[in-house]
Amino acid sequence: MSTATSKHPRVVVAMSGGVDSSVAAYLLAREGYDVIGVTMRLWSAGDEAVTPDHQGCCSIDDIEDARRVCQTLGVPHYVLNVEREFRTHVMDYFVAEYQRGRTPHPCIACNDRIKFDFLMKRAAMMDAPFVATGHYARVSGAPGRRILRRGVDPAKDQSYVLFGLTQAQLAHVLLPVGEHAKGAIRELARSAGLHLADKADSQEICFIPQGSYRDFLKTRVEPRPGEFVDADGRVLGTHPGIEYFTVGQRRGLGVALGERLFVTEVQPDSRRVVLGPKEQLMHRGVRIERVNYLDGDPPPHAVHVTAKIRYNGRDTPAVLEPDGDSAVLRFAEPQRAVTPGQAAVFYDGDRVLGGGYIDGPTA
Repeated sequence: MSTATSKHPRVVVAMSGGVDSSVAAYLLAREGYDVIGVTMRLWSAGDEAVTPDHQGCCSIDDIEDARRVCQTLGVPHYVLNVEREFRTHVMDYFVAEYQRGRTPHPCIACNDRIKFDFLMKRAAMMDAPFVATGHYARVSGAPGRRILRRGVDPAKDQSYVLFGLTQAQLAHVLLPVGEHAKGAIRELARSAGLHLADKADSQEICFIPQGSYRDFLKTRVEPRPGEFVDADGRVLGTHPGIEYFTVGQRRGLGVALGERLFVTEVQPDSRRVVLGPKEQLMHRGVRIERVNYLDGDPPPHAVHVTAKIRYNGRDTPAVLEPDGDSAVLRFAEPQRAVTPGQAAVFYDGDRVLGGGYIDGPTA
């Protein structure tokens, strides 16, 4: 398949080797954009480190899939080595957050620092005013007043991981697959003759191709044991390190006290992990730091929103109380497992108003 004569500007499409980014490239080429496919080599691991059922991205096979798609579409394809930047801004951040007793979301860090920072700067060097990805979200509105919206497929919506975008970035972002349901995207891939129309979606952390995140941390963190305690500070046992625990966790605690206990808090200074019954996981208030408002400025007063505090969480009515680059969300219903380091994202209908990183629960 060859593209039509370009009627639109040049666009760099971030191609992971998956069906979504491949169809993003196809849709833009079909519209007449001057498409350049770019695959970013984010991490190195020999193929022997990748298990046959791995559903991450960035393997040699993924790069080859992206190259084949670009060949089918008749557009150029380049591979950029971004390993150093990815290690600094994603992998090192991932480890450091666990060492702080927090639970990071590496995909958000990758979007913020790699796809919509590093790649956008590279696109400008290629005389491409736009960067496109295969995220299920939508961008609308005029320059300077761009609006980020949920994808039309609620089961696939990825607007949660894009809350860090700014107006300056939104002016140069295209998200073509967000207008379609997942099933329609696969049909488009088939109709375009793309060989990976039935390729499984990535579901794992790309730089942890096998084992668990705890196995990954064990190779990078010097073990520093600490104590399990209850809410009153009573010692319940010992643990190998706070890095291996996250708020809401029940399995793998290694203590048996005759009742179901959950991690309710991780205290990095004392290296204590607080355990308690599930009732102690429930909170109505959430403190947020490093808040980004997609309009550029916080609202002048408290506003009613819907919000969620994890990627697969459900929307819940809340009141957003802004305070500079911090804020408090007060939910109509208690929320389970308010987890420091995760994102809290708030909406007005299908419009993303902004989001930030959870600092912890508040009264």
